[in-house]
Amino acid sequence: MNTIAAQEIKRKGISAVDEALKEGPVHVIKNNQPQYVVMTEARYRDLIEAEDEAYIVRVRKSLEDVKEGRVKRGTAEDLIRELGLED
Repeated sequence: MNTIAAQEIKRKGISAVDEALKEGPVHVIKNNQPQYVVMTEARYRDLIEAEDEAYIVRVRKSLEDVKEGRVKRGTAEDLIRELGLED
């Protein structure tokens, strides 16, 4: 994991992160725990694009499930009864 202490950023400024970014995303350590991740704009855009694509795939699969009748509709009470969780 590519890390940098928050104190180092405080001392050196953002240039400390610039150097570390050459190795990939930088985890900023604060109070001995990773608190933040700094990444390039290009990497951030790639992640957002991948997330959007994954969302579209999930929605399409859900619509296919509805179309193929693999979805069961009911109430919360129906589900509780089906799972045998009644008191």
